[in-house]
Amino acid sequence: MKNDGAIVTVTPKTLTESEAAVYLGISKSTLRQGRCDGRRNNRMPPPPYLRIGRKILYDISDLDRWLSGFRIEF
Repeated sequence: MKNDGAIVTVTPKTLTESEAAVYLGISKSTLRQGRCDGRRNNRMPPPPYLRIGRKILYDISDLDRWLSGFRIEF
């Protein structure tokens, strides 16, 4: 593959737990608890996540879809 000196920008599709927590405005422990406990009555449902080996990742489009479920319109 020929490199013509152009700068290539790569936009990540996934976020780490820390990045996802900042993106959502919630704590890492809230994300972790949601993964461990799953859905519980009277609790915020956890966002979908990916597990690749021991690594936990969050797909940005999944997080956006999850957030839109909390939208309240008047």
